[in-house]
Amino acid sequence: MSKGLCDLINTVDKYVVDDPNNPGEYNSEHLLSIAFPKKDCDSDDQKLTSSFIALLTLLNDNKNENLEGDKLVEYAILWLSYKLNQKKENRTIIFNEFYTKDIEKNSCYNQKITDNSDNKINKDVIKNKIKSMDIDIKDISNFYDAFKSLCNMYNEIVADDD
Repeated sequence: MSKGLCDLINTVDKYVVDDPNNPGEYNSEHLLSIAFPKKDCDSDDQKLTSSFIALLTLLNDNKNENLEGDKLVEYAILWLSYKLNQKKENRTIIFNEFYTKDIEKNSCYNQKITDNSDNKINKDVIKNKIKSMDIDIKDISNFYDAFKSLCNMYNEIVADDD
């Protein structure tokens, strides 16, 4: 874990409103424009998918990050599962099904995330991680709370050291 990783997650969180009382509320225009000049996201699923792809792109481009690609993908999956869980209350969603339906067929995903094994984050890394986490997003999203707590503690420690 690093400050850079936690900062990227916190940045994405700022742009994707997570208020379950306001479904469909997003402030993701800036985030989406980072990775995607065309903003044609109409549904919650499209906005979350695009935000996930933007997060993967930012994590992959973060040259200071010394974590392996599978760990970065895992953190992005935790984030997306948490957001999906907030937006899809009372529905069972298996992450692999969401990936197959909404992410894998997304043209931005296929442009930004390639099969290039030189990249820390590539399609094989993502598919393998998703296969290993093929459970309900409600269960996956529980791990996100712990991850966010660790990020917050890490950032406090780093701030105290400065």
